Amino acid sequence: MKVDGGCHCGFLKYEADVDPALAGVCHCTDCQGLSGSPFSGFLPVPRAHFRLLAGRPKIYVKTAESGNRRAQAFCPECGTRIYASDDSPDPQRFNLRIGTIRQRAQLAPKIQLWRRSAMPWVTDLASVPSHDRQPPA
Repeated sequence: MKVDGGCHCGFLKYEADVDPALAGVCHCTDCQGLSGSPFSGFLPVPRAHFRLLAGRPKIYVKTAESGNRRAQAFCPECGTRIYASDDSPDPQRFNLRIGTIRQRAQLAPKIQLWRRSAMPWVTDLASVPSHDRQPPA
């Protein structure tokens, strides 16, 4: 599947050829903190299938619980996380952040990682009142 996306402000733009069957969410506490959300959606893509079309991301390197160093690529202008990869000069795989992909509605997760860190309420949102848009103040 061909996808395209970028950061919130438009400074970073990319396109990629992806396998939707690999879409997932990660509930680890690092992803929670880095995304400001209860989980992070990801989609692995080989380097050969990813093309950065505009901008250059800033890289922040974190050390995972496993001890692996993970590069977090984000927009230096608006802060949007675009992908994560191994911390090497030439990573061979990028985990794109699903929220940055324009075709994200077609990328339902097929796997959940680090479920032990998931918020206990994350799978039971159907009973929470909802609005199609921001309700009036």
